[in-house]
Amino acid sequence: MLWTPSADAMRTTDIGRFAAFAAGSGAGTAPGFSRGAGPGLLADYDALWRWSVADIDRFWSTLWQYMGVRAEGDLSTVRVGERMDTTRWFPGSRLNYAEHALAGRPDDAVAILGHGETRDPVVVTWGELRAQVARARAGLLRLGVTSGERVVAYLPNVPEAIVAMLACASIGAVWASCPPEFGVRAVIDRFGQIEPVVLVAADGYRYGGRVVDRRSEVEEIRGALPSLRATVSLSYAFPAPPPRRGTIQWDALLAEEAPLVLERVPFDHPLYVLFSSGTTGLPKAIVHGHGGILLAHLRDLRLHHDLGAQDRLLWFTTTGWMMWNYLVSGLLAGAAVVCFDGNPTHDGPLTLWRVAAETATTCMGASAPFLMACRRSGATPGEELDLSALRSVGSTGAPLPAEGYAWFYDHVRPDIPLASISGGTDVCSIFVGHAPIVPVWEGEISCRALGADVHAFDGEGRPVVGRQGELVVTQPLPSMPVGLWGDADGSRYRQTYFETFPGVWRHGDWITLTERGSCIIGGRSDATLNRGGVRLGTAEIYGVVESTGEVADSLVVHREDRDGGPGELLLFVVLAPGVDLDDRLRSGIVARIRHELSPRHVPDRIVQVPAVPRTLSGKKLEVPVKRILAGEPTSAVMSIESLADPTAVQFFERWASASPTGCEP
Repeated sequence: MLWTPSADAMRTTDIGRFAAFAAGSGAGTAPGFSRGAGPGLLADYDALWRWSVADIDRFWSTLWQYMGVRAEGDLSTVRVGERMDTTRWFPGSRLNYAEHALAGRPDDAVAILGHGETRDPVVVTWGELRAQVARARAGLLRLGVTSGERVVAYLPNVPEAIVAMLACASIGAVWASCPPEFGVRAVIDRFGQIEPVVLVAADGYRYGGRVVDRRSEVEEIRGALPSLRATVSLSYAFPAPPPRRGTIQWDALLAEEAPLVLERVPFDHPLYVLFSSGTTGLPKAIVHGHGGILLAHLRDLRLHHDLGAQDRLLWFTTTGWMMWNYLVSGLLAGAAVVCFDGNPTHDGPLTLWRVAAETATTCMGASAPFLMACRRSGATPGEELDLSALRSVGSTGAPLPAEGYAWFYDHVRPDIPLASISGGTDVCSIFVGHAPIVPVWEGEISCRALGADVHAFDGEGRPVVGRQGELVVTQPLPSMPVGLWGDADGSRYRQTYFETFPGVWRHGDWITLTERGSCIIGGRSDATLNRGGVRLGTAEIYGVVESTGEVADSLVVHREDRDGGPGELLLFVVLAPGVDLDDRLRSGIVARIRHELSPRHVPDRIVQVPAVPRTLSGKKLEVPVKRILAGEPTSAVMSIESLADPTAVQFFERWASASPTGCEP
């Protein structure tokens, strides 16, 4: 146990106050909801979670009341639909996400702080944010944008992206975004599916001190999207060009003052489209609704992260990862959000930590690979910077090994929670995470999220505790997708999530639930290593292999034998500078895996590679690499332009080409 909540946490945290509200006479008494005495005493997190999944209708309606959701219409029905895949929440209500994101803070308070490599820091107050959203809304209306039409963005993580997204939401238009790190094909594969009418695009950006020109890419994207009526250009890296037909500058979009109008829409009206990583073909276009995202993010950010008006939220992300949408929702809690655009280590491993210190960030988040890279570099941010404002640090994107926890508590802050969370683009929220009234255990995620009836299922669909199983959700969540774009009859939606265990959401992760309610994510379940009947998550292999500092990164793939033999377990390693893959290192890796994990999972071969293929959000591409090594063409198993380093896959392509029989080339 690395951190424990204070004795008065049930009184001083939002989740503690919510528990008191839910247990008392305040629950169930708001207009439109049935009266009820509440569930009784909710003295700790375990009791609160159990109530939240025992009566999910009461939980979500109580959350609605506690958060003061602004809505109109018939609120008497919480949920309809007999199956999870047909559930609709609050079907009689009308609301707007942007109305909640822009409400409740004085005009002179700070709403957004923009930092990055490309320009000087930008500060946007709440008054300025509301005014800019109103102007952007008026500009989109002048371009003919109406409710339900799609506006897409090719933008970095800058304040303008937030303004544009909220302006879309205010109209009822549908937002989707890609970062300018994406190449043209990756963008077209995504945006082309949803037929956008307006593109908002930056001309370039700076990364690691280098200017990346995206003007020609923007022109290619425009040409490939025949549905576009206009392009809005953000002159971010270069001076504004002369006016061109079909293109206006960002300043022109915001040129006219206008009142801030926020159109209320049905609860499940599309808010934005998120895209899967594109590692198994054309990315899925996942549609999320206003109400589901509003409720889920209020739960996540106010209750689980304890965010409020006094806070500043910094989460390192691009606009192509669901964590950008999560970051924007810090506004729902009244918190200021800190946007960072650039290389988080461009002037050393302390770059992002320095931004947190300079902005007095109270909640900072990043990917687990980022935190592990800080550890490998020997960074000591807590000793070199003033991080006294921090109240918590979040980790997501991949399982965080125990060594990452140890580094954090030794070298960042020993007295605040390390909030490891896990969810997914599919729900744009968390399944499991942290809560400020539960401890932090080394290498473990602290709890299942409120209202999320998460379990570990064995291969027969039976819940298990204390051993690894499939992460499933057995009751619906408001943030489950409204649907998949173009999937009119819902068949692809059902096949994607409900086919393995009929009527139960299968997420595709391995999870181990402990007796005390914490959990461990073991990596993607479709990349599991089954050797002689012993199943092991790939994250466990990586935790052992990368623990000494000699191996900077690794990828493990089980290559099946077409003749039914045991197959071959391949471990690919990226070595730290100055390290050689000699017999000593090979023997050391084998010994650690044999001792700490399983003799059956000792790799048959250990091979040095220049880089491990990862998505832009840091996920290792185990399954696509496995398919490439089996002889499938790269274009059929992944979108090259969705990779953080498109050249990283070249080694595996050469291997597959030179080694059809499995022999090392």
